[in-house]
Amino acid sequence: MKKIFVKVLILFIVSNFISKAHAHHPDNSLLYLKIYENANIEGDFHININELNDVLGLNLSNHTSLEEVAPYLDKIKAYLKKNTSFVNGNKAYEIKFTNNNDILAVSYGDFILFNFYLEDSYNVPDSIGVTYKVFIEEEPHHSNLLGIEYNWKSGLFNNESLIALDFNNNDWTKTLDLTQGSVWTGFKAMIKQGIWHIWIGLDHILFILALILPAVVRRKPKYADTGSEISSNIWNWYPVEKFKPAFFYIIKIITFFTIAHTITLSLASLQIIVLPSRLVESIIALSIGLAAYHNIRPIFKGKDWMIAFIFGLFHGFGFASVLGELGFNGEHLSLSLLGFNIGVEIGQVAIIAVIFPILYFIRKLKVYPKFLVYLSTLLIIISIYWLIERGFDVNLPVDDYIRRAGYKLAVFLGLR
Repeated sequence: MKKIFVKVLILFIVSNFISKAHAHHPDNSLLYLKIYENANIEGDFHININELNDVLGLNLSNHTSLEEVAPYLDKIKAYLKKNTSFVNGNKAYEIKFTNNNDILAVSYGDFILFNFYLEDSYNVPDSIGVTYKVFIEEEPHHSNLLGIEYNWKSGLFNNESLIALDFNNNDWTKTLDLTQGSVWTGFKAMIKQGIWHIWIGLDHILFILALILPAVVRRKPKYADTGSEISSNIWNWYPVEKFKPAFFYIIKIITFFTIAHTITLSLASLQIIVLPSRLVESIIALSIGLAAYHNIRPIFKGKDWMIAFIFGLFHGFGFASVLGELGFNGEHLSLSLLGFNIGVEIGQVAIIAVIFPILYFIRKLKVYPKFLVYLSTLLIIISIYWLIERGFDVNLPVDDYIRRAGYKLAVFLGLR
């Protein structure tokens, strides 16, 4: 049982720290579209530097900058417009480039990102004909890909892995169906996003862990005969005798945490209250340490729920930033918030369903008070580390060591 638990824990750590490969390849040019409700269709070209050098005769370095690209922007954009078109019936949509360009660093040659929108596509059609022959005529073995990065009704958010169309020398014009999906599909996708982002949010998980560690034990009274004062001795804990009080403790803590992050998630998503992300992420890091310290020396005696509620407010702002990363722009506002929040709650319940039975099972062991204190101490150290990184905007090297050690351990355990 212990070995299985360790393997699961290592797999979780590795999955959080080992990065995954993306879909960019040197012989592909990518095109991502964003379909919003009551707005023009937006998109981004992802164009490889080496391809631009070969086909347009440019001399851009492999690790370029926007300043180096600037003199060639008009030439590149003219080429992209000449070799790309969007048509619905007799209507051809004009590509309008914005000034939002970026560089995506890739080992075999950077990609330049060109943002654009389709003029007068406010009323999104059911389908659209797409011609995308960039570099294909010059290099017949070249292929192009089109993906839908954002489409609420299709349940796609910040997506770069699901390709809708591919183009090659034999077929560089295809029809893109925009009718697939429904409001229900989008709502279910928001639930999945909520579940996923609580599972990969290690700081949220550690905060929950710090909150529920004391659920299965109680502090011993300083005066055992009267019970008038709680002992300040960090080792003076005794196990709860029955399941009910431990379960009610969990319900109380998670209810206040849920109420708090729901309030701020809604306020931030509605742009009523917006806090700097650096401040929010720093306070979230701090919340783990204070919740863990409360397990050693009570901050709010007899009011454990206050930790969950006060810092739950800031965790809500953190969840709101996730919605922004997903491309959430207020479309289907109430359903998006409801679905995402339901997903977060499902994710929380799943995490607690795994951890709580283990805590309840081992609560009567003599080592549990030490386990609680030592684990809380470890959480405080992690909290301080993240607080320094986030508060001072520095990148400490420990993460890299953890990734490498975690990967080696995963290989040793047969998980990779």
